[in-house]
Amino acid sequence: QVQLVESGGGLVQAGGSLRLTCAASGMLGSINVMGWYRQAPGKQRELVASITEGGSTNYADPLRGRFNIFRGAGMNIVALQMNSLKAEDTAGYYCAGGRQRVITPDWRYWGEGTQVTVSS
Repeated sequence: QVQLVESGGGLVQAGGSLRLTCAASGMLGSINVMGWYRQAPGKQRELVASITEGGSTNYADPLRGRFNIFRGAGMNIVALQMNSLKAEDTAGYYCAGGRQRVITPDWRYWGEGTQVTVSS
């Protein structure tokens, strides 16, 4: 089993920045990709960014260049740097861990989420 705990959410003005972190513990050998998802009220959950054990990254097209995902030496710490925040970025942000597949990862573990609210 893998446990994921997010931190770093809060209230920020439009144009500001936040850094979210995800701390993973447990059977870390069972995951080789981690990512961030977000879900706003009334909207479908969407992928923000992901990173593999080898360092390959993937971003939602509208967020490339504005959001950046990083990892530590292993898979125990993954961070999401969010810059130039907009009101539409307001959502619950969730950390996920899983295994790589040909098309999309097999997401097996999820954190409870952290709220990001951007005021205009």
